[in-house]
Amino acid sequence: MEISLSGKVVLVTGASRGIGAAIAQACDQSGASVALHYNANQQKAEQVLTNMNERSKAFQANLADTKDIVKLFEQIIECFGRLDVLVNNAGIAISSDMSSSVEEWVSDWDKTFAVNTRAQGLLCKLAIEEFEKVGAGRIINISSRAAFRGDTPDYLAYGASKGAIASLTRSIARYYGKKNITAFNIAPGFVRTDMAQDFMDQYGEDYALNDIALNQLTQPKDLAPMIVLLASGLADHATGCTIDINAASYVH
Repeated sequence: MEISLSGKVVLVTGASRGIGAAIAQACDQSGASVALHYNANQQKAEQVLTNMNERSKAFQANLADTKDIVKLFEQIIECFGRLDVLVNNAGIAISSDMSSSVEEWVSDWDKTFAVNTRAQGLLCKLAIEEFEKVGAGRIINISSRAAFRGDTPDYLAYGASKGAIASLTRSIARYYGKKNITAFNIAPGFVRTDMAQDFMDQYGEDYALNDIALNQLTQPKDLAPMIVLLASGLADHATGCTIDINAASYVH
């Protein structure tokens, strides 16, 4: 069955590379108008757009800056006139040595939570306000298996920041469903991206491969079809759920 997102406006954060780029292109190919968010790399964002239709556009914002987030949202509504689906994909992972100074350690936590948690929460707030105006909407939050099974000592902040997203998603699903607003949580494991490469450079690729049940690491394109399905509305009764896409490296 071919899934159509025709007529829908989809915001995908962190879409200039990796998982976000694959999601943005899949939504575009399914007929959506995609607001492709990027932080610093305009060139990569424009490269992603070359494989997309002219109805999709790129928008820059630093998600650690709340004013930038509000401006981003305003620009998207001005450009497209509405928003139907928010895909909170952008995230950072900072390796923070437990032996570092308190100041360095807290700084890493603050940076991580600003992007991975506070920004996602604010975007959800802004999206819900818009969805209430139009009478419906869908939120798809990308967290991590680390939200459930934990992470290494160097990535305590990352795991904790993603754990908060699971609760955020469930709260939205439970208390906005009657307003036709649904929310879903996607929990990937290792995905072959630049961010995951930093971890593998530190711990070795065998560490990642030995941790999964399949023979190959998950690719960004392996997540995209699920996001398109959830964005379509065909799975609205799964609202509040977490979907694990981690090659059985963590099984509930």
